[in-house]
Amino acid sequence: MRWSPLARKECRAVATSKGVWLLAVLLVGWGYRPSYVGWDALGANMTVGYVQTAATALLPLGVLLLSYQAVVGERSSNSLRFVLSLPLTRTDVLVGKVVGRTAGLAGPLCVAFAALGVIGLLDHGVFDPLLFVGVVAVTLVYVCALVSVAVAISALADRTVTAAGAVFGGVFLPFVLFWTPLVTGVFTRVTGVPVDAFNPPASGPLFVLLRLSPGGAYHVVTNWLLGVGNAAELYSQVLTQLRPNVSTNAFVVEATFPSGAVPWYLHESLGLVVLLGWLVVPLAVARSRFVRGDVV
Repeated sequence: MRWSPLARKECRAVATSKGVWLLAVLLVGWGYRPSYVGWDALGANMTVGYVQTAATALLPLGVLLLSYQAVVGERSSNSLRFVLSLPLTRTDVLVGKVVGRTAGLAGPLCVAFAALGVIGLLDHGVFDPLLFVGVVAVTLVYVCALVSVAVAISALADRTVTAAGAVFGGVFLPFVLFWTPLVTGVFTRVTGVPVDAFNPPASGPLFVLLRLSPGGAYHVVTNWLLGVGNAAELYSQVLTQLRPNVSTNAFVVEATFPSGAVPWYLHESLGLVVLLGWLVVPLAVARSRFVRGDVV
């Protein structure tokens, strides 16, 4: 593992930065959202749902902003030449950047999740520790996928401002904030089938598209672990949608498809495949360009 010294350097740089610890503090306040619907369905395990809530919107924004300068920042300062003068291939550089930054983020984020666990323990009682660890583990995979996307963009960009614009305008806005309206709009235009969010069509392709974003895939997997329903939505929205005589704009499989008519490709386990795809594919694309490009 020739990239391991570089990974350790990246890990120290990220873990000792003020930004990641500020993000960790903000996540505790962002994630702590007790609700009656969560307590009725999950009881003390609502604490586990706080981790999922913390990973919604604020976490991806923070991870992308803390990772987009990984390569292009060193390119701008000409320190990338020194890194590449070491016995490292350019592939080693990309892998070391992703592994190191993920590890550097993981420590402070786990502190934030542990704080949420302590708060939940005091408020709601003892929750399932294995379930908590499982959701935290999936969340770290999600973080790694986001780091991979940001590092890939950083390796392809010529300037830091270009990388910043790409991660915000090309990743965060479309894939995190506005993915659902983008998907429903494109689906309606292509198929001619209008999508009413409060009464969506039982269309397998529509639900597949909704879970192709990294956040959608993450929610599908964590909702599966929580046992709340099959949806690329926040767990509290899923639980609300599944309550009797309640209709929301959440796209939930159990509330849309007849029993026994759910396509196999909507199984929650495939959400993990999508997450891993976001981890591997952007890095592979960046590698194909980075290994041949000029570092200047």
